[in-house]
Amino acid sequence: MTAAATEPFGPLAPFAHPAFFYRDEQEYLDGTLPFVHDGLDAGEPVAVAVPGKNLALIKDALGDAAGAVRLLDMREAGRNPGRIIPGVLRAFADAQPAGRRVRIIGEPVWAGRSDTEYPACAQHEALINAAFQGRTATIMCPYDVARLPEHMVADAYATHPTVIHPGTRTARDNDAYAPGDVVSRYNEPLAPVRDALTFSFVSDSLPHARHVAVGEGARLGLVGVKLDDLALATAELTTNSVVHGGGSGVLRVWAEDGYVVCEVRDEGRLADILAGRRPVPRDQRGGRGILLVNLIADLVRVHRSDSGTTVRCWFAR
Repeated sequence: MTAAATEPFGPLAPFAHPAFFYRDEQEYLDGTLPFVHDGLDAGEPVAVAVPGKNLALIKDALGDAAGAVRLLDMREAGRNPGRIIPGVLRAFADAQPAGRRVRIIGEPVWAGRSDTEYPACAQHEALINAAFQGRTATIMCPYDVARLPEHMVADAYATHPTVIHPGTRTARDNDAYAPGDVVSRYNEPLAPVRDALTFSFVSDSLPHARHVAVGEGARLGLVGVKLDDLALATAELTTNSVVHGGGSGVLRVWAEDGYVVCEVRDEGRLADILAGRRPVPRDQRGGRGILLVNLIADLVRVHRSDSGTTVRCWFAR
């Protein structure tokens, strides 16, 4: 590894995405606070989206300056990793004046993320680079190397073009950077599930597919807004299958670890790796299906293959 630039936290133009490795609370603050203050001093809009405990650390340490920073609990805003780019990072960046550099701390990977959630986290980190290509932004992603397993730290190297090691403030070039490999590696087949309600649908049966999903979701314990979210996700995904996935598909619904899970499988090929993660212009017609599902579901996983696409989404009971 060689030093990137003399600027703290890496090169400033046009997009920087360093991984910041830390081992304890002091190292965390030693790395995050200067990053925030440097942004504020430069007149850059600053956002911090990290898990609640770390958010409290930063907020307390910033004191009065915290009022100038957009603060978000990543356990809520980014529970579904597929929501982070459109609903957190781009939502903040796109709200700023055109061409103005933004500075964001985003911590989507923390100890306690489930094995079901983590593949979506790794893909998210890899896809940030494509989603912000050519934009003026610095997004620093902290990783707790004392608590995270080795494969997650290895993935951090693969998804960030530069890294900041504990006790330093200088981003260094990263020879292990290979985001495409991470996207492909975690495009893994979703584990088969027994005892799921299964319904095959075509265009004429779209209303019935939604009715079936809502009935089963209610039977399994979903109520209120969550049941409405399941209905909306089912409508969007099944309609996508009819319009873009060969005219038909298969809907499955089941209960799993405190969630109701909805899956839609069809023969379409989802070639756009940023589908569902890219904000859609207001004047664009269509193209919001998977994006909408990402924004309302607690977790979304997608498997792409030559034979079709499977989208699986989780809703907490």
